[in-house]
Amino acid sequence: MITFLLTLHIIVCIALIVIVLLQAGKGAEAGASFGGGASQTVFGASGGRSFMSKMTTTAAFVFMLTSLSLTYFYGKPGADSMMPDQVQQVQNQAQQTADQATK
Repeated sequence: MITFLLTLHIIVCIALIVIVLLQAGKGAEAGASFGGGASQTVFGASGGRSFMSKMTTTAAFVFMLTSLSLTYFYGKPGADSMMPDQVQQVQNQAQQTADQATK
């Protein structure tokens, strides 16, 4: 599950970067008078901006969902530790210290 989420996260991250870079900036209208507006005809006269904004919104939403999901799965303390014995010892010492402080 985590491998699938991580792969999806990386794919969506790359797609989001590409989608944002493909969008026309606010100054694109000035470039249209010099022949730069021909690339906008791929999506129609006015459909490009709304299509690209919908794609950006969808990719950003999926990116946030995968980020939160990965945070949830990787945020469990002590799970899949490379040094489980040392983690257990630290937790035991912390518990003993807390018990002594409450006495």
